[in-house]
Amino acid sequence: MNKKELFLSVMRNEKPTKWMGYAFDAFPPYKFHCVIDPISVWDILQFSGERFVDNWGVVHRYLPEDPGIIPMVNDENKVIKDITKWRDYVHFPEIPELDWSDAKKQIDQLDRENTFVMVPTFRGLFERAHCLMTFEDTLVYMYEEPEAMYDLFGAYTDWKIKAVEQLIDNLHPDVIHSHDDWGSKTSLFFSPAKFRELLKPHYERFYGYIKKRGVLIQHHADCYCQGLEKDMVDLGVDMWQGVLPTNDIKAIQKNVAGKMLLMGGLEQAVIDRADATEEEIRAEVRRAIDEYAPGGSFLPCIGSIECINEWVTPIVIDECNRYGAEWVKKNS
Repeated sequence: MNKKELFLSVMRNEKPTKWMGYAFDAFPPYKFHCVIDPISVWDILQFSGERFVDNWGVVHRYLPEDPGIIPMVNDENKVIKDITKWRDYVHFPEIPELDWSDAKKQIDQLDRENTFVMVPTFRGLFERAHCLMTFEDTLVYMYEEPEAMYDLFGAYTDWKIKAVEQLIDNLHPDVIHSHDDWGSKTSLFFSPAKFRELLKPHYERFYGYIKKRGVLIQHHADCYCQGLEKDMVDLGVDMWQGVLPTNDIKAIQKNVAGKMLLMGGLEQAVIDRADATEEEIRAEVRRAIDEYAPGGSFLPCIGSIECINEWVTPIVIDECNRYGAEWVKKNS
């Protein structure tokens, strides 16, 4: 079996487990393990600096020392001043004619027999909302003005479907990597009932379109999402990437019953430190494999995809593959 076949075997929860290596081994060796497409560059990745305004009118910061692009939204600069009048404030940017040649060149350099072509779609429904207004506004409005929030999420879903249609038409990916964090490290931002009321119907449309096009879905949420795992299965999520051990991963494995791959399991606070020792890093990898591999539908990886302390990532990958092979040999 090649790397793609081994990954799919784990994703399908086939027994006995044939592979327990680093979860991204069958994905591109590019940033985010994705082929970076021109829509992502135009929408998000082209911007940097102490203060910049994106195509949506949102103020951000992205400096070399930052872990990612940070929305700098406050009451003065927020796009949506009144959620009941959001149509007066939100102007969905028209995706321009783009040059797809660089992305296609990235794909041409990959061995598609062994490597998944994965393309990202950043800024999920909840994340886009708390860019257009403050985080506090977003949460309050979900409870005080649910109809307006439902309509905003719906309109943005329409835009997202148009964007992902272009991704699939032009790049023919195997996997769409979709971002949306629904919780902090230890809890959800909203109740499961509120998720089902306001977000799930639109994700049914969005992910339903992707699945109809024959593409796998990797939902990135390096946070606490426990309580939503069955909803994610309902939505057709093939793999939840970023599952943190602050979730009860064993309970989630039982709830999803092999229908969704869990990618993650490592406690990044333990390993992603400037003073972390190599043995601490390797011990955390071994702990995750020993604890979660027996439950099936699990592969170890870094929740945020890459560590802030770059030297940590190669040690994690090496130990996942080294100890993962030992685990499979012992348990086959």
